[in-house]
Amino acid sequence: MMSIRALTTLALLLLATEIHAQVVRENIPYVEPNHVRQVLDVYSQPGSEKLPVVFWIHGGGWQVGDKKDVELKPKWFTERGFVFVSTNYRLLPDVSMRELISDVASGLGWTHKNIEKFGGDPNQIFVMGHSAGAQLAAILCTDHRYLEKVGVPPTALRGCVPVDGDTYDIPAMIMTAEMRQTLHGLPLSENGHRVKFGNDPKLHVDFSAVTHIAKGKNIPPFLILYVSGHPDVTAQAKRLEMSLAQADIGVSSFGASNTNHSKLNDDLGQENDIATKKLFEFTERYKVVTK
Repeated sequence: MMSIRALTTLALLLLATEIHAQVVRENIPYVEPNHVRQVLDVYSQPGSEKLPVVFWIHGGGWQVGDKKDVELKPKWFTERGFVFVSTNYRLLPDVSMRELISDVASGLGWTHKNIEKFGGDPNQIFVMGHSAGAQLAAILCTDHRYLEKVGVPPTALRGCVPVDGDTYDIPAMIMTAEMRQTLHGLPLSENGHRVKFGNDPKLHVDFSAVTHIAKGKNIPPFLILYVSGHPDVTAQAKRLEMSLAQADIGVSSFGASNTNHSKLNDDLGQENDIATKKLFEFTERYKVVTK
């Protein structure tokens, strides 16, 4: 027979396992009828209530990528008292950029309306994304037309964390890329961002988060994470940070060294990772503690 001490230890282990158990609901449609990519996954802990929510947007150049590309993040967040949502969306060139952004907004709208059923607080949502997902996160948190269409009040957003994006100011990015192409004798038609965002300069402006930043809009605070050794993402991070600061919106940034575009994202949730520490400090500062 097991000793009392052994039984106590086993009970504590079972309790700890239950506390940190992760429940995953996969491929939930966020619009009806839905395209195969208009689905999201919800990661939560059993018995949770009114927890802050992370709404995660994957990268992939708006052309590839999947909601499963989340590495350690669901486990890391749920163990720290969050509900984690990872969304898919339709991709270029099958849909326009406007439709693509609207898909992500619809996923956020579904989250706001339904996350309480999964233990989340609909008025405590942190919007985050990597690469293309960083641009999408930033535009949703600054251009409130998308939020209005899906019934999400700006006050429901507690923070925005774009990770290593290079298109917060698309005209500036296109100009930089084309100057580089001219310098190397390459045809301007090969500019990938012009292909993705279209040839209309008005659209370049409209899809840029910096265009929509202004005081008094209830834009949430930002933490901008980026790879410090890359000139394009560094310039774009600084441009976004400056625009937010000038509008008196809370903003901090962190340029990570000794990493790269993919590794910065994949390492979020790693022990002793500095970017993860910055992320934790940010969410702890802006989440609302409920009893």
